[in-house]
Amino acid sequence: MDNVDIARRFEEVADLLEIQDESPFRVRAYRTAARTLASFGEPVAALVEREGARALTGLPGIGKDLAGKIVELLETGELPLLKELTAKIPETLVEMMRIPSLGPKRARLLYDTLGVETVDELEQAARSGRLVGVRGFGERLAATILDGCVKRRATAGRVRLADAEAQVEPLLRHLRGARGVLAVEVAGSLRRRKETVGDVDILVSARQGEPVASRLFSYREIQHELARGATKCSVVLRSGLQIDLRVVPPESYGAALHYFTGSKAHNIALRTLGVNRGLKINEYGVFQGDRRIAGQAEVDVFRAVGLPWIPPELREDAGEIEAAREGRLPELVEVGAIRGDLHVHTTYSDGRDELAAMVGACKARGYEYVAITDHTQAVRVAGGLDASGFREQARAIGRLRRTIDGITILHGAEVDILEDGALDLDDATLAALDYVVASVHSKLTMPEPAMTRRVLRALESPFVTALGHPTGRLLGKREPCALDLPRIARAARDVGALLEINAQPERLDLCDIHIRLSREAGVRLVVATDAHAVGELDFMRHGIDQARRGWCAAADVANTAPLAELLELIGRRGRAATAAPALRPATATPTRRRAPA
Repeated sequence: MDNVDIARRFEEVADLLEIQDESPFRVRAYRTAARTLASFGEPVAALVEREGARALTGLPGIGKDLAGKIVELLETGELPLLKELTAKIPETLVEMMRIPSLGPKRARLLYDTLGVETVDELEQAARSGRLVGVRGFGERLAATILDGCVKRRATAGRVRLADAEAQVEPLLRHLRGARGVLAVEVAGSLRRRKETVGDVDILVSARQGEPVASRLFSYREIQHELARGATKCSVVLRSGLQIDLRVVPPESYGAALHYFTGSKAHNIALRTLGVNRGLKINEYGVFQGDRRIAGQAEVDVFRAVGLPWIPPELREDAGEIEAAREGRLPELVEVGAIRGDLHVHTTYSDGRDELAAMVGACKARGYEYVAITDHTQAVRVAGGLDASGFREQARAIGRLRRTIDGITILHGAEVDILEDGALDLDDATLAALDYVVASVHSKLTMPEPAMTRRVLRALESPFVTALGHPTGRLLGKREPCALDLPRIARAARDVGALLEINAQPERLDLCDIHIRLSREAGVRLVVATDAHAVGELDFMRHGIDQARRGWCAAADVANTAPLAELLELIGRRGRAATAAPALRPATATPTRRRAPA
């Protein structure tokens, strides 16, 4: 089993424990271990083989008991605890609890009172009116649950981008070992970096298809064979992910890569341009009559219709062809342009690595700066800090500033936006910070007008630097909160606040549409990992994928700026010296941010 498989099992255990109202500390232990494994940089199987099972206890959040369960999964593929839990309660309740507004306690209540076990049964109960009358369920809640069931069905079978990528990368390496292979690349929505992926398309350039097909079917993670041919194969991996493989000759590889990357709407638009020029464009090449005039390289497909190459992330028929024709395509931001991470947690709240480790890891990545943004106390499970805790952390950061060079540490906080829009930290403490992320973590189902007023009030605070994970969504688990994003974007622009693109794979919040809307409104964005462990700093690339899908250039992303420019942008010039600054007195007020030009 790979890291993702083990992490998924631990998440299932945590879900079932939560449904059965087990200790929240036990639930959190499994979730923490799952996050550690999912972000760990090498296969834990390799770690155990090299150093033994004891090495697992050196990973954040993994003690002797959980290490034993990891070894059990590696050796047998089974976890007795999971079987024990599913014997007490149907595993399908886990899927039910992910319906917005339901959660573990309500899912268990419906199971106990109505015998509802699946999302389909839940939808039927909502449609028939059976939910209304169950303790705590009114017509409005029943309507929300029904809407969630419908949306859940529409996205069934899709997996998060990062999960799909983790499963596909080992297969790509395996296929590159086939005899005669010239190139191997993913296509489809995975190449376009969509936040969720259905089936995965893989394209191979080779003169002969049979060696590639044989290599595919020797892959140990295959569970089912769906189709097998010399140039077309389909399989289902043990994880349930379907892989569709195509083998094409090198002279068609570029055309096939474009065709199978999509999107369908983009391809139709490009083929229409071809028709207007007397050309036929398909997966085999670009043809003038019966003569192939292009197709070996993808860029040649675009050149044939008078366009520059368009990055895959933009190929959604959302204006990219017109922009390419008029020379208006942005030069999309790249991971290498990022100069710092501005949303990082440590063991001072719910992080799994200590302050020095997180800062050292950022320095090792070549960053110029990092913002330490531990939670305030409103998120109780996060073990957040109060004013005294932030003063203690400030002293620790001051000591670390004197011992580590080559990176500037910004002392920040992730501050909760309370129900009325107030911030969960006093002004004197906020004034002493270099960087403040304001986020909503509670009451996420408020009606749009109330939620919008809540966030707007928070943005009015002169202490807020950025709005964190603005819609609060969790992909496949929680719908985005109802929020007037155009209005929020205009308000952020007017006060000079940043909007965050949260790079956590389960969030990717903002979505690409809202990123583009915000960019066009003149808002500066910030791509941040919200990392809770060293390994999660690598999530930056997922946030950059999202920024690219939102048409962002480096200039649109605040943390591509050098330190001096960043500090001026956020109104904190001089606050982040290499020596620890003294906390401001209670009467201090910050310089009001300027809206970016």
